[in-house]
Amino acid sequence: MTESAAPPLPHLHVTVDGPVGRLTLDRPEKLNPLSTDVLEGIATAARWFDDQPDVRGVVLAGAGRSFSAGADVGGFSGRPDDGRTVRDRAQAGTAMADALEAMRAVTVARLHGHCIGGGVVLASACDLRVAAASTSFAIPEVDLGIPLAWGGLPRLVREIGAPATRDLVMTCRTFDADEAARLGLVQRVVDDDGLDAAVDELVATLVDKPPLPLRLTKRGVDAVTEQMVGRSRTWSDVDVLATALADPGFGPAAERYLARLADRRR
Repeated sequence: MTESAAPPLPHLHVTVDGPVGRLTLDRPEKLNPLSTDVLEGIATAARWFDDQPDVRGVVLAGAGRSFSAGADVGGFSGRPDDGRTVRDRAQAGTAMADALEAMRAVTVARLHGHCIGGGVVLASACDLRVAAASTSFAIPEVDLGIPLAWGGLPRLVREIGAPATRDLVMTCRTFDADEAARLGLVQRVVDDDGLDAAVDELVATLVDKPPLPLRLTKRGVDAVTEQMVGRSRTWSDVDVLATALADPGFGPAAERYLARLADRRR
C-alpha cells in the first residue's frame, strides 16, 4: 500500500491508498480510549484528509480487540501542567465530531469488539457504519454522572429517533449489533471474519461512483437532517458537560461505575 505523508498524531494511524484513506485508533492495549489528545488528533486528521484531493472515502477503525472504549474518563479532571481547562476538554469532543462529519470524503466506521459512549458518538459522526456480529454497544455516560455530550444526542436522534435515544442513553444498557441495525445505528452487520471484506467492498463501491453527485448527496442529506434535528438548537454540550464535571456527584458516580466495570472484567 502506498501511503501519503500524514501528520504524526498520538495514538492514531493515518494512511492513504489511492482514493481510500484510513484513520485507525491505535491504542489497542487500552481499547482505544478517546483522550483529549486523540480527539484533537481526529479533528486534525479530518482536516488533513480534506486537503487530499484524490481521497473520496475514509475508513475509521480501531486497532486490536475493540473499536473504542469511549472517552478517557481519567482525563476529565485534567492535568495541572497541560494548560487545558475542563471546558477545553469538553470542547475537544464536540470539535472532533463536527470535523469528522464535515469531511468532504464519505466516511465508513468499521466497528468491532466494544463501541462505548464516546465511541458511539464517533461512529455516529460517520456517514455509514458496518459492524461485526459480536460488537457490543453501550452509552454509559449517565451512570458515570455526566450527560452524553459531543453532539451525541442530536446525532442519535437523527439516526435512531427520540424514543430509542431516550432508552439507550437513560438506561445505559448494553445492546448488540443486531439491535443497532434494527434501530438504524449501523447499516450492515456481518460475520466477524468477514468484517474487513465487507468494509472494503462498501468503500470500493462508494469511491467508484462519480465524485460530484456523491458529495452533493452527502451534503444534501446533511442539510435536510440539520433542519430536522439541528444541533444549533440544542443546549451547549460544552457548557452542560463542564457543569456536570464540576458537580459534586460526578466523582462518586464515576467511581461506582468504574468499580462495577472492574468487577465484570474479573
